[in-house]
Amino acid sequence: MVEIAEKETERLQRLLELEDWQAFYVDSTLQHDYAAMQAELEMFQRSKVSNVSMYVAVQDRWMETIDSTYRTIFTEDQWNAYLKSGAEKQQKARAKRKAKAEKALEKR
Repeated sequence: MVEIAEKETERLQRLLELEDWQAFYVDSTLQHDYAAMQAELEMFQRSKVSNVSMYVAVQDRWMETIDSTYRTIFTEDQWNAYLKSGAEKQQKARAKRKAKAEKALEKR
């Protein structure tokens, strides 16, 4: 996870021309949140959870947390560039999955 966080930080630093302090906060966020997400997913694996949607929900929740943190770190221009780089599409997909899950819960 540390290596993944480092590579993503480097990618965002190049793409968004992050200042050093921004890159530091991005890296810190990713290192913490990726590790926490991995721990949660491993807990499901140890519990032998086989419902794929539960794993996806955990990943979506952590990615929303990361995006929320990015929003406070990035300037408006950087945020817009981040969204255009594919993040907006991912956010819409997460929102669609969340709405579908909520609708399924209402039917119960």
